[in-house]
Order: sequence, then C-alpha cells, then structure tokens
Amino acid sequence: MSDRDAAFQEYFAARSDVMRGTAYLLCGDWHRAEDLVQQAFTKLYLAWRRIQRHEALDAYTRQILVRTFLSERRRGWFRFESASEDIADAAAPPGIYPEERMVLLEALAKVPPKQRACLVLRYWEDMSVEQTAVVLKCSEGTVKSQAARGLQTLRGLLSQQERVR
Repeated sequence: MSDRDAAFQEYFAARSDVMRGTAYLLCGDWHRAEDLVQQAFTKLYLAWRRIQRHEALDAYTRQILVRTFLSERRRGWFRFESASEDIADAAAPPGIYPEERMVLLEALAKVPPKQRACLVLRYWEDMSVEQTAVVLKCSEGTVKSQAARGLQTLRGLLSQQERVR
C-alpha cells in the first residue's frame, strides 16, 4: 500500500461516520446517506494527489458531499424518504428527547433541499455564512436568505405538528 493510500484510508476511517451523519441530515435515509458518503469519498480519492492543504480536508469533503446531494436532487431521480426507525437513530444534541428528535427530523425532511443544506451547514456543522457560501457555490446573501427561509419553513412545520398533537 502506498503512502497516499494509507493516508486516505486513515482519513476515511476517522471521518466517514461524521460525514455520514451530515449526509443523513441532508437526505433523511441512512442507506442513501451511505451512498452519498461513498460517492464523496470516491471523488475525494480521485483528487487526493492534488490536495495541498490537508488541514482543509473536512471542509473539502463536506463540500463534495453537499454538492453531490444537490446535484442528485436537481436530476430528480432521488426522493427524500424518511423512515421513523431511521429518524429515531439520528444523532441529536444533548438534552433533546427521542420524540422531539423525531419531530424535528421529520420537519427537516420537508424543508426544500437548498434550504435544508443551508440549515445543516450553518446550524449542525456550525459553519459561517462565508464558509456555507463557498460550499454551496452561492453568495453570502443567498445563504442568509435561504437560511432565514429554511428556519421559517421549519418553524411553520413544527407549529403545524404541535397543533396536530
């Protein structure tokens, strides 16, 4: 095994689970999240020799992951499907009960893809507006408006679910 392959294998082992969690938040399906992560890491491997700044690998990998997700959404061949047993297993911040997590993730699943990507990057991945704009290949203003619309949509969906209870 070459040094290049060993370094890539080490990076994959260390970061694939984190990327899988992000992918799940984007697509809402663990199997699809696994496919997205595989595609992202395949693209990363193909570019591995050309990567100069290994300290920026997470950002670059996340960018590949999000762009792969959005590209598939544009082609229209993948539909967001959420399974309640998958949603219950998703990672959540401390202090959130499983029922609340399910409600939140079900609502997130209904947020339009670009807004959802914005919300995941800004609030789950804790990226700045500038970093999110780079990942999504858009202006900072677009990130701000997509995040605001996404939060508004999410709040509306959550209040609808609350009224149903």
